[in-house]
Amino acid sequence: MTNTHDLLIEIGTEELPPKALKTLSNAFTDSVTSQLGDQALTFSKVKSFATPRRLAILLSDLAETSPDKELEIWGPPVKVAFDDAGNATNAALAFAKKNNINADNLSQHIDNDGKQDKLCYRSTAKGSDTKNLIAGIIDTALQSLPIAKRMRWGSSRTEFVRPIQWLAIVFGEEVIHETIFELRSSNVSKGHRFHCNRELCITSASSYESILREQGKVIADYDLRQQMIRDQITAIGLSLGGHTVISDDLLDEVSSLVEWPVALAGSFEERFLKVPPEALISSMKEHQKYFHVVDSNEKLMPHFITVSNIESRDPQKVIDGNERVIRPRLSDAAFFYETDCKTSLEQRREKLRTIVFQDKLGTIYDKTCRVSSLSADIAELLNADKNNARRAAELSKSDLVTEMVLEFDDMQGIAGYYYAQNDGEVNDVALAMNEQYMPRFAGDNLPSTMTGTILALADRLDTITGIFGIGQIPTGSKDPFALRRASLGILRIIVEKNLTLDLKTLVDLAIEKHDKFAGNTKLSETVVNYILDRLRAGYEDQGISAEVFLAVNAKQLSSPLDIDHRIKAVQTFNKLPEAGALAAANKRVSNILAKVDEQIVAEINSDLLQEAAEVTLAQQLSLQKEKVEPLFAVADYEGGLKSLAALQTAVDDFFDQVMVNSEDDALRKNRLSLLKQLQSLFLEVADISLLVVSK
Repeated sequence: MTNTHDLLIEIGTEELPPKALKTLSNAFTDSVTSQLGDQALTFSKVKSFATPRRLAILLSDLAETSPDKELEIWGPPVKVAFDDAGNATNAALAFAKKNNINADNLSQHIDNDGKQDKLCYRSTAKGSDTKNLIAGIIDTALQSLPIAKRMRWGSSRTEFVRPIQWLAIVFGEEVIHETIFELRSSNVSKGHRFHCNRELCITSASSYESILREQGKVIADYDLRQQMIRDQITAIGLSLGGHTVISDDLLDEVSSLVEWPVALAGSFEERFLKVPPEALISSMKEHQKYFHVVDSNEKLMPHFITVSNIESRDPQKVIDGNERVIRPRLSDAAFFYETDCKTSLEQRREKLRTIVFQDKLGTIYDKTCRVSSLSADIAELLNADKNNARRAAELSKSDLVTEMVLEFDDMQGIAGYYYAQNDGEVNDVALAMNEQYMPRFAGDNLPSTMTGTILALADRLDTITGIFGIGQIPTGSKDPFALRRASLGILRIIVEKNLTLDLKTLVDLAIEKHDKFAGNTKLSETVVNYILDRLRAGYEDQGISAEVFLAVNAKQLSSPLDIDHRIKAVQTFNKLPEAGALAAANKRVSNILAKVDEQIVAEINSDLLQEAAEVTLAQQLSLQKEKVEPLFAVADYEGGLKSLAALQTAVDDFFDQVMVNSEDDALRKNRLSLLKQLQSLFLEVADISLLVVSK
């Protein structure tokens, strides 16, 4: 049985970029374990470590050697390897030389590969020592890390994300000495930069984590360190009488900035709470990496929590220092807010005339004019307040020229909401200043007001039609105006807010506002198709097959809500036991009708119904038509398709017992009309013949 040992690999560096630390650690671990797998080297478990100054991996019970390999090398067929006299040919001699076989013994190396007798050489390749493979595995792993921009240091030509300072490799208790990235490996690590700024001897691979923690004041386990931070800041928030707001991205970043986390609470003056809380939170989070605290009503409290990388003997000094740092930033936010409130959004709108939206599409001011007119049109379609929609659109971009947004770009829209409130605008208009950007990302909230909903649609439609109009259609990964995201936003808003809006109508209205594109039907068709194309991936994410989407898409509809209802109805129908047979029957009907040259109408002459099966089908079709027409009229597609599923037996009997292409022309046409009526009933919802999966 192969002996096993734990293997530690540690790469010590200058401070790694915090937002990339988790990605780098995962990629390093994945590469090492994948390469070990390629060598058939087994281990019981793997543990990753990542701190600002190190990437490390501990493999438990790693085999000392890779397993022996049984080699099987086939040579030429016997009839080629030997002549009629039984002498080895040149082909056989070449095979013998290549595999170091005595030519006189070639006859001992004949075997059958299942088809014919051939020369075959079998041998056992001795497994490699793990120690001899480690350097190559590490080098490959480091070279393959996803590093956007590598750097060099000193006179070295080596490139990495940050300068490498030390390299430790310990196999069991044995130190592995290798040169990687021009550094000689050892069993020496380093402790915390301030608490233990010295070398640490790693006596065994398994003792790595405990040595760093107990001697080096380093919590090397990323997940453990993150949980410590979460626990500490949660407890502090409760002690302050509120609770800490923990965003995953900030927690990840802070966890990647410290090796020995110590959470501390600081405070700021209550006068700053008059400033929009989002601005204060942005200052604390983005610039200082502080967590904020809210009360039971989710209102911001005058406290912050910082995570220090040192355990100070006088923590109050650390707190005082952080309070001194944050105060000027909060003062700036307060100054910007107070200054901005002196000028209304209406007054600021004129400044938008100097800001270009897109060279061929005019200024931001021009955009607000187009969006205002389009918003009023959409409001009319929805029987909503046109004045609110128009007003919100006019003011929608005015906060772009405020001091607050110029300093904190993530306040775009949010600042507009507070300034609209300050200006005395109606609540719907104020809320729309921020809601116009919703949803900002997948899974984000949708606008809560009708005015915000209309503005969100109008703004996106104006951008998409304009950019398409000037020919800047997204290609590949290039989408500078985020038209894919805008399209998904439009679809989500219409579907999830149950808006009975036709996309083609909306696009045509948006195109009209761009005078140079007005009446461009090709542009309209292109934009509508582009937006609707975003639907397919969304439905696939919900587990809806491509066949279901294509069945509905064959109808060439342009109302997203109606399309959604149909797709969900067809998805439900497709799970019924009758669905497969009916889909196949409709496929057969489509093929039959496609081969007919003359025009076939769906009107049946009952006098020409001869066979019992066609009489039954005609009766069933008549009955179903009466049942489903009222259902389809109110868009109850699911109910209609469930009812039509009852046709399966009649349809199957018809195809089993009736000859469609009768020699009697009248009978043939009447039976084709019967099939046309069957097809038409299902086509009210979708082309279910497309549910038959292509083989």
